[in-house]
Amino acid sequence: MGRTKTENIPADVYIQFVRSLFDNAHMLVIGGACYWILGFMIYLRTHNPLFLAFSFILLSISLFRYFGIRAFRKAGGVIANVEEAQQWERNYILKGSLQGLGLGALCFISIYVYPDPFAELAATSLSLATLVTVVGRNYGSPRMVRIFSVTFIGPAALALLLRMDVPSVVFGLMIIPLTFITINSADHVRNVLFSAVIGHKEAKKLAHRFDRALNTMSHGLVMLGPDCLVVVANAEAAHLMSLKSADALLGRSIHGLLMRGVAGGMLAPKDCRYIEAQLTRALREGRDRKVLVSLANGQHYEFSAREGSQELGVITFEDVTARVEAEDKIRFMARYDSLTGLPNRAYFQELIGEAMASGDLERLCGLAVLDLDDFKSVNDTLGHPVGDGLIYAVAERLAAVAGPGVTVSRFGGDEFMIFFDRVEDESHLISQIDAIFIDLQGEVDVAGHGLRIQASGGAVLSRVKDTDVDAMIVKADLALYKAKELGKNTWRLFEASMDAAFRNRQLMKADLRTAVESKGLRVVYQPIVTMSTMRIASCEALCRWDHPDLGPISPSIFIPLAEEMGIISEISTFVLHAACTECAKWPAQTSVSVNLSAKDFRNRDVVQK
Repeated sequence: MGRTKTENIPADVYIQFVRSLFDNAHMLVIGGACYWILGFMIYLRTHNPLFLAFSFILLSISLFRYFGIRAFRKAGGVIANVEEAQQWERNYILKGSLQGLGLGALCFISIYVYPDPFAELAATSLSLATLVTVVGRNYGSPRMVRIFSVTFIGPAALALLLRMDVPSVVFGLMIIPLTFITINSADHVRNVLFSAVIGHKEAKKLAHRFDRALNTMSHGLVMLGPDCLVVVANAEAAHLMSLKSADALLGRSIHGLLMRGVAGGMLAPKDCRYIEAQLTRALREGRDRKVLVSLANGQHYEFSAREGSQELGVITFEDVTARVEAEDKIRFMARYDSLTGLPNRAYFQELIGEAMASGDLERLCGLAVLDLDDFKSVNDTLGHPVGDGLIYAVAERLAAVAGPGVTVSRFGGDEFMIFFDRVEDESHLISQIDAIFIDLQGEVDVAGHGLRIQASGGAVLSRVKDTDVDAMIVKADLALYKAKELGKNTWRLFEASMDAAFRNRQLMKADLRTAVESKGLRVVYQPIVTMSTMRIASCEALCRWDHPDLGPISPSIFIPLAEEMGIISEISTFVLHAACTECAKWPAQTSVSVNLSAKDFRNRDVVQK
């Protein structure tokens, strides 16, 4: 590793390195004792008091460093900031330098000043042995390592070189590289530890982020090992499982987790087996799968299984009660009428289509359509809230009829549909509809208004294989139109002649529209004679229509058709224009009169034209 790796180390790492200098203080006491013993032994061998003095000096320096470290420990062993760390490092370097200089001086004196074989061996061995401990103890301070390396080796190498004999010079040169080896070894140790510390910090930071992400999830999550036992779980999973902590989930199997729901009466055993099978299969096959579970207390949970990396499986689950209830509400709103709660038009047709597609296709079924008579006048005179109240009252009475084989729907506005499945015969259908009309009779109170329910209806009886929903609705409507023609407040069963009459009526409407657009109508004039003079005083303009196939059509037929189609104002305008044009040719005393429809007085179409 390069030496520059830790040049700009983070403050907290630098503080930790400095703090490492103050560990293992007892080693200084052991070292000091060794220094004193060897110094004393050299003194006994040489009888030179200088070596005795060195033994006590080195012992004193070792004790001085030892008590300095003890003082650091007594102060709490805590370094608050970089400045404080630098101060402690300088203090350590100062005391360590004294030891290095003392030991180096002992080597120089033993080798060059007062040479003695034993003194040389003892001093050199002591320096090398101390140098070995420098890497492991002082890696946290590069300056201290360099000082120790120079002070331990430098004086000994210099002394050997000064002796000027070949063996000593060679030996002196050979020990000089120990300085660089020691420095590089310390740098290597420091870089390795630096990488480890940084890696630990990153791992700790990553673990913290993972833990935070895991435990702030809105989903419960468990991670399964290769043995299908939980190895990771988050706080939400513990909460949803009614456990105090996520640790309580560790080591459990999918079966064990689901059995908690069975034991609490929230989950049926068969549901437990189904869920376990689905999740286990998804994990085994490596496919994503979701399972919606409805609990006994009305809650809904969604389990999602997916295969993770390194043979780990992941299961997430969440409380989706609000979502399921919202979906049910949306589904209800899409299928049922908001006022009455009955199936709406689309859902009614879906239900009837499914019912007719199943079962015996030879069976008879019936469909009835009911329309409230003069309902528009209720809305116009009493307001729409009262009209809604009347609709709701009718729906309540019809809903009582619904049951197996009978489906009731609000088809829209004031129109209701009733489907009868498995009708025995025509008399059976007639008796059912008659009973419904009898139940509808009577008054209802709506917001203080007594309203009488009056309805007209049409019905059709068909064999399932010979018809479909749309065809039955058309035929029931035709029967309804016939009931209204006969005076309302009654109902009629569809007959084939109604279909023919309806088709003829539709064709006549189309031909009438063509005649109006192509001005195929004509105007005749009925003279009005003054009885006193027996002279023509005026004429009444009358519209006539000669059908190309049917011949002359009575106004009593085509005028109501025109009113129903909304083209009566065009006929009135045509007659007025023709009458005025013709009247302009008559004598001045002769006038003309034109008949207008009641609908012409309700709009301004004729006036504007």
